[in-house]
This record gives sequence, structure tokens and C-alpha cells, in this order.
Amino acid sequence: MEPDELAGWLRLTLTPGVGDVAARKLLAAFGPPAAVFSQSVAALQQVVGSARAEALQAPPAGFAAQLDDTLEWLGGTDPDGVQRAVVAWGDPAYPETLLETADPPPLLYLMGGPGFDLTQLARSIAIVGSRNPTPRGLQDARAFARALAEAGLAVVSGLALGIDGAAHEGALEGMAPGRLATVAVVGTGLDRVYPARHRDLAHRIATRGLIVSEFPLGTPPLNANFPQRNRLIAGLARGTLVVEAALRSGSLITARLAAEQGREVFAIPGSIHSTQSRGCHALLRQGAKLVESVGDVLEELRFDGLDTTTDTPAPAAEAPESDLLRALGFDPVSLDALGARTGWSVAALQAQLLELELEGHVARLPGGLFQRIALG
Repeated sequence: MEPDELAGWLRLTLTPGVGDVAARKLLAAFGPPAAVFSQSVAALQQVVGSARAEALQAPPAGFAAQLDDTLEWLGGTDPDGVQRAVVAWGDPAYPETLLETADPPPLLYLMGGPGFDLTQLARSIAIVGSRNPTPRGLQDARAFARALAEAGLAVVSGLALGIDGAAHEGALEGMAPGRLATVAVVGTGLDRVYPARHRDLAHRIATRGLIVSEFPLGTPPLNANFPQRNRLIAGLARGTLVVEAALRSGSLITARLAAEQGREVFAIPGSIHSTQSRGCHALLRQGAKLVESVGDVLEELRFDGLDTTTDTPAPAAEAPESDLLRALGFDPVSLDALGARTGWSVAALQAQLLELELEGHVARLPGGLFQRIALG
């Protein structure tokens, strides 16, 4: 995008009161942003009313500095070859999957590996879930993402803690040659990383995948940005898989938006005793596709040329079945409950649980609970 063209788009999107709907009306009526700003107040009033027409008469406060910052960011160099771009409605590079939705943002800020190809989003799946998942949920998210990336799908998520981060990690591990491994949609400007502990992950995604935002540079992580971000996650991907989610969860917002856009919604069932399974169970009652394996996802999406027989790999080596593992089941359980089930002493239980924990088959949870996390 040329500097003059970028200036027009930035001014349009930064003008107070001119949201996506008003911007769409203006562009439909007058053409590109430069033509919008050449109109008289009277002509603009006919389309967006008096207040917006007046606001469009002069660049918004701070516009010159924002334009300079954006141009400097676009011209920046990176030793890992990370590329930066801004695409607008009408740009051939604008993702087709987003254009198919009801409310695509006028501008997208992109940062990704050398030669990133947005057409690969035609084969994509969003994986979302709780910021406070169970160990089982983290393993499922990583294993599903790895297998889906190996099958050639781009895994879209939100760079949040928990399931999102595990999905990005798994996709990077399963990255197929020449494919876009994973896409992180963020609720800040691309000159910021949130949460800060994902700084290294964000860098790896930028070098091997893609980071996307509709927010101008410098935008902080405001609460209102994240529901807005969720609509892009749902819109970029051809389907959405929810791994774990509570009933009041941003992941359910993403799933609802995906369904409203005619995209497939998938959910992994969990324990009836886990609060992190209730959101998935609610989705299943509403018609989401129940998922037990990667093949369930691939068969439903039916992308040409993909192996739909792919199965989900076990995320950890299988443990030999033992009395203690059978007593644990797959739900979180307390030491007292295990003692009642097995008749073992506290000392014997602690010794066996520690051994299983070190082997990666049991996780220690807050509140003195234990959960089996490997198959066997």
C-alpha cells in the first residue's frame, strides 16, 4: 500500500464516530478514502449524518504521529525476515474468509514469516478454549493442533494463556513444509505483545506463521478489544474447535460468531464434574459436532486433497494400567477420595502419585487435587 493510500485509510478508520458500518457506507457512496475526503459536508451528511460529516472535515487528533509510526513500522527490518503489511478492503491480499463475513474490518495489520500466503486460510481451523484449562485440556489442544497442522491446515487462535497458547505451540510443532502453520489474532496493536509471557511464542509465530490485528499500532490490551478480536478468529477460520470452556467464556462467543457466519463448530466433550467442560457440553446440546479425533474434524470440513483418516496422536506415552490409575479415573480427585477408593495409606498414595507425576501420567492441581493426564 502506497503512503498516500495508507494515509487515507488510517484517517478514515481513526476518525471519531466512523466505525466499520459508516466507513462501508462512505466507501460505497464515494469510492476510496481520498474521494471521501474530497466531498462537501452536505454530501457526507446525506450518507452518515451531521456529526460524522463534521468529524471528517479534518484529520483526527494525533493522526500525523500515527501515520509516521505506521510507516516506520512497515519499513522496519527484522533479522529473522519477518514481513509487515497493512491490507484494506479491496486489496487482493485481503483474506477471502473474512470478506465472506458480515463485518470485516476495513484495515488489517499483518506480521509474518517470509512470503506468508493469506490464501492458505482457505484451509484453516480455529482452536480456542479456557485460559485456565486442565492438564488434559492443554494436552488435547496441543495434540489436535499438531495433527491438524501436519494435515496442512492453518490453526487460528488468540495468543491467550491456556488453550490458545497450547494450540499455537502444537501447530508450530506440526508445521507442514510450505504451509502457514498458525495465525494469532490479537487484541492490541502489533507493536505490543499481550500477555507478556507469550513474547517468545509471538516471535516464533511471526517468523513461521502470522499475527493479525485490526487495531492501530499502540493500542493497549483493553477489555473491549477481545470480544471484537474473537469475531476475527471465527471469521478467518473455516471452522472452530472448542477444547475446554466454562459457561461464561469468550470461547463460546467465538463459537457463536462462527455459527452465525455459517462455519462449522466442534467441541471436545469432557467430565460432567469439570466446570471447564460445561461450555463444550452446552455447545454440543446446541448442535456443535462432537469431536473425539482429528479425523472427525477433517471429515466434516472436507478439504480437497487432505487425508481424512488422520487420527489424534496420544499426547504422552501410555502408562500401564494400575490400580491407582483406575482409581484416579479421569476427573480431578483429592487424596482423601483416593484413600477411600483404594484403602491405601496417605504415605503410600503420595509415593505412587509422585512417581506417576514424574512420568507425566498424573498432574497435581490447585486445591490438593490430582488428575490423570495420559491414556492408559
